[in-house]
Amino acid sequence: MVVKEPASHFTILRGNLKQIKKHYTGHSKPALPSLNVKQRLFYTTLARLLLIIALAPSCTQKVTHLLLIEIQGRDRLLKISREEQIISKQETTRELVRGLAHEIKNPLGGIRGAAQLLSRTVPDNSLDEYTNIIIEEADRLRDLVDRLLGSNQLPKQEATNIHEVLERVCQLVAVEQVGSLHIVRDYDPSIPEFISDKSQLIQATLNICRNAVQAMVESETVKPTLKLKTRTKSQFTIGNQRHRLVAHITIEDNGPGIPAQLKDNLFYPMVSGRAAGTGLGLSIAQSLINQHNGIIEYDSEAGRTAFSIYLPLKLA
Repeated sequence: MVVKEPASHFTILRGNLKQIKKHYTGHSKPALPSLNVKQRLFYTTLARLLLIIALAPSCTQKVTHLLLIEIQGRDRLLKISREEQIISKQETTRELVRGLAHEIKNPLGGIRGAAQLLSRTVPDNSLDEYTNIIIEEADRLRDLVDRLLGSNQLPKQEATNIHEVLERVCQLVAVEQVGSLHIVRDYDPSIPEFISDKSQLIQATLNICRNAVQAMVESETVKPTLKLKTRTKSQFTIGNQRHRLVAHITIEDNGPGIPAQLKDNLFYPMVSGRAAGTGLGLSIAQSLINQHNGIIEYDSEAGRTAFSIYLPLKLA
């Protein structure tokens, strides 16, 4: 076999059968060649591949050594880098929104107060209509800013069953659509209870499901279907943190898919593909899941969109 890349980039073990067996059973751990950032990024382009070339002892009675070459795809490094970018962008956006909210809410309070004083001092009641408009619009903008900021409260620490969360969301979505939506459940009953804020998880999941349902309704999708699936992943990395056990919740729909021009900025506030959308649902959902040290990712094409929620399981 010809390997065009430098051999130092691979784990190449040469030795007898016992040495290799010890390495792969964890009794021996030889030092691996160190890779710099550029080299690691290069190997993120490799597909997941485990290539083992070994000469079986049965081929000849005189075999005492063999060459074992292991090539492992490093695409996970690329995914980790992408997740770190998502988390970093979310934190930057949150700080920006907080700064803007402070600058907006202060003058809004002054405008609202001035309109109230004006309505009391002006003897002509015919102007009340205009002062009421000022007050109502100031309140509307204040509520919008509060939604952008999200909750300032820390997550409540309580034992949570993820399937109770999903069933609550299914009830809410089904009531809103009055039987026109087909909901498919594919749950893993072995997922244990974990510590989280149940109400925040309901809100985050509901935002994603509502977006999916609204997209299917507006596109007049034939037989709109929403599928909720739960699984676990072990030794899973989110950002730069490795977690022993992670819950993987998938929310899939058969709608029109996410427009290409929105994909890079989907979790930013005020980004929406719907004319009547506020663009806050996914941003708030990502923020709530981030507070639980998790992350939301997605994969979308015409006829299928799947959002994946990864939540580290802090066991109750």
